[in-house]
Amino acid sequence: MLLSDLILRQGDAVARAQGQDAGQWGPAGFPRPLTTVDVIIFTIRNEMLHVLVEWRQAGVAEVGSGLCGLPGGVVDTSRDCDLVSCALRTLREKTGVSNGYLEQLGSWGSATRDPRGWSATHAYFALMSQEAGAAPIAANAQWVPIVAGRITPRLVFDHDDILAAAIRRLRAKVEYSSLPAYLMPAEFTLPELQRVYEIVLDRPLEKSAFRTRILASELIVPIARMRRRANRPAQLYRLRDRKDPVFFARTFNRAE
Repeated sequence: MLLSDLILRQGDAVARAQGQDAGQWGPAGFPRPLTTVDVIIFTIRNEMLHVLVEWRQAGVAEVGSGLCGLPGGVVDTSRDCDLVSCALRTLREKTGVSNGYLEQLGSWGSATRDPRGWSATHAYFALMSQEAGAAPIAANAQWVPIVAGRITPRLVFDHDDILAAAIRRLRAKVEYSSLPAYLMPAEFTLPELQRVYEIVLDRPLEKSAFRTRILASELIVPIARMRRRANRPAQLYRLRDRKDPVFFARTFNRAE
């Protein structure tokens, strides 16, 4: 018998003795940690940055029963060819959207973060346009506003820490990138784009400097339509390219 086969059989025997599934053991005879992917999904609703949470059914034998957490799930090796595939599947199942901005945030793992045992989660954050954010979502999901860098519901496990890290990453990158453009509808005005930047950064920006920076970057292109307003029509724009964000050499100026 090969040594590797012997290790596997020993692992299976230990798993049965401990009441575990033999599939929890890896090929080297080490127990597999629970591996999940969590997705922090942001959108703009009612002039505020929101994040999607999902409520766990109360009164059932489920970890975190009655509480809410970030959307996520266990990596399914039969469907997920990699971590990004799992994150995209989670995004699609919770929101019906599969083409929003997605970026890996980081990984969290320990023997104590999940009462079920040693677990590791790989977190991603996603940005959804205001149009997509207004579409139907999973029955147990809810958009929650972010106020002063946090939300009111308490999250399960270490999801509060993960959410805080996602908000910090988003705000840091917004200082020098076009990420807020992924939160915009298909057509928008420059003042509307500036307002979304201000919502995410939680501070006002200097108008003329913002306009100059955005137009010089060739991030957006005008379309042959205007937005009717009380005083005068405003030019409508769209993103030139939704695939990759644009990065700026300097951060945005605060309005005085």
